[in-house]
Amino acid sequence: MNIPTARSHAIRVMIIEDHPDYREVVEIALKRENDFELIGTYGAVEVAQRSLQNRDDRNMPDVILLDLNLPGINGLEAIPSFEKQYPNAKIIALTQSEQEADVIRAISLGASGYLVKSATVSDIKTAIRGVMKGEATLDSRVAKYVLGALRGSQATETIDGHLTPRELEVLELLADGLTKKEIARTLRLSTSTVSTHVVHVFEKLKVPNAPAAIAKAFRSGLFRAR
Repeated sequence: MNIPTARSHAIRVMIIEDHPDYREVVEIALKRENDFELIGTYGAVEVAQRSLQNRDDRNMPDVILLDLNLPGINGLEAIPSFEKQYPNAKIIALTQSEQEADVIRAISLGASGYLVKSATVSDIKTAIRGVMKGEATLDSRVAKYVLGALRGSQATETIDGHLTPRELEVLELLADGLTKKEIARTLRLSTSTVSTHVVHVFEKLKVPNAPAAIAKAFRSGLFRAR
């Protein structure tokens, strides 16, 4: 396929999804928005990777919508290579609601967002904009079964940094699927203050994003201790 030249002001989005009908719906929705630039749609990871090798920086994706269940190299296998080769690209994993283990695994691999396939196109657009602002996108349905699985697990990790009560409170609200703005309203803090707390949490837990922080908190027994 021809590689389009992305608009400099737009969020450059790549879709890797093997179901044509679903892919077409997402394509149409994104093309209607002025702040998105669709720079490639592919049905397999291997094809997307070959395309990326031929691109310059102006045509690299800001966000990759990545189906986890793909033929050949699946989405879970692809996340580490995308993270290593294209560290500036945010990955939003797309999953079916019954695939709890896949989503939990994706958390540890560094995906920035998680959506179930039943998410609306509005949800998808919100997720893309959110990860570009540094927010983690946890679909409420995904959050429920991920957190349920983590709560049932045994503590397997320790953490070096001590979280303050406020930092732990912010992390627990992230685990409930709240955005930074929603946390700010709940705690009656400014959004910038919440953002500072989030940064400190990530630094202390040595993780790249909110889902990874949530997973580590449960694996270390941090939430269960309260």
